[in-house]
Amino acid sequence: MTGKYVDHTPDIQRAVVVDPEISAHASPKKVETSIERKHDGSRLEEAVGLALALDLEIVGSLSVRVRKFNPATLFGQGRVEDVRQLCEETEANLVVVNGALTPIQQRNLEKGWGVKVIDRTGLILEIFGRRARTNEGKLQVELARLEYEKSRLVRTWTHLERQRATGTTGGPGETQIELDRRMIADKIKQLKSELEEVRRTRGLHRSARKKVPYPIVALVGYTNAGKSTLFNHLTQAEVLAKDMLFATLDTTLRTLKLPNGRSAIISDTVGFISDLPHELVAAFRATLEEVMEADLILHVRDMSNPEADAQGEDVEQVLKVVLPDLDRSRMMEVWNKIDLMDDDSRDVLQTRGILHKAETKPYLVSAITGEGIDALLQAIARKVDQEGTELDITLDPSQGSLMAWVYQNGRVLDRFDYEDGRVQLHVKLSDQALGRYERMAAEA
Repeated sequence: MTGKYVDHTPDIQRAVVVDPEISAHASPKKVETSIERKHDGSRLEEAVGLALALDLEIVGSLSVRVRKFNPATLFGQGRVEDVRQLCEETEANLVVVNGALTPIQQRNLEKGWGVKVIDRTGLILEIFGRRARTNEGKLQVELARLEYEKSRLVRTWTHLERQRATGTTGGPGETQIELDRRMIADKIKQLKSELEEVRRTRGLHRSARKKVPYPIVALVGYTNAGKSTLFNHLTQAEVLAKDMLFATLDTTLRTLKLPNGRSAIISDTVGFISDLPHELVAAFRATLEEVMEADLILHVRDMSNPEADAQGEDVEQVLKVVLPDLDRSRMMEVWNKIDLMDDDSRDVLQTRGILHKAETKPYLVSAITGEGIDALLQAIARKVDQEGTELDITLDPSQGSLMAWVYQNGRVLDRFDYEDGRVQLHVKLSDQALGRYERMAAEA
């Protein structure tokens, strides 16, 4: 026995974060430019936040203006040299580029800087890979990763020029890169099949929930907007809530008690982000189907963030891509984190809210202190009760369980108690609840 143990702790990655500021005329494609930010450093700050979420040690960060697109390295040679010197000075072994890199650009930058390089898509995929907990989440992340890596085989593998001889002649046979591409294609096909099974199972769960006539409320919003904290406050749950980008990924469902005595099902979904990799948009479509099925969608926004408006637009853009048929009339805005704002800023926010139309009125809350939560719950109760059928029902004293069910699953608008113990209720029931009530009343 030497008394020495093998240290399996991974080395801490010392990272430099580079944010390319690409002007509109520098882009090689005629596409719409990104949503404009109020503060020049906001993109760099977000990129640093993503890197910190991956437990990287940030030893340097800078924004680099790209006036002329370079297909080989993205940046000009002078800027490439500046970053190389920064890496040497800080002894960095990783550079995070806050933008999309082609496989050729990634390879050339690694050669020029002498360190590993990952782009924004690779960084987000790595975070998702670490945070996914459910089987569905892991499948989605693995599918997105393979879709991303299949175009980077030339850069990833070192043995791709070798060829496998086949037959008795020892001819050139199938190249290794062709074999690897076919293996990835087969794996992608398998993952898509497994995810389709997940979608089918999720659909069965939704069908089962529809038989229990609870309205469904879904939370959406930019990452770190406070969705999970609000979710915990509303349901007394203990979903992980941290001041960190993408602290939670997997959809969580809980029961929500509304002020009128009804119950609802509330779901906490994955947070959105600007320039969300298209691989992830496609892969997480199954998760966001919960949003499509929701009776009410709460768009949670961090109004203490100076980029709140731009983040709100980012969420809208992703929803348009993933759920193009989404009915926006079912959405409510929840302006969160007002506890982090000074009095003047809150007054301005209140004024902005007053100027909204009644149907789009935002609700100002603090998921930490609970301020505004009661008003929000009242608004949710009113919103989910807008659709339904009003009717008068009379219940005998022996139908106490049916009366309790009506209070739990409908909205009692008026009540009259007779001297003989009978109770007349004027209630509003959703279509599902009405059908269930008629069956239960017939069996009573």
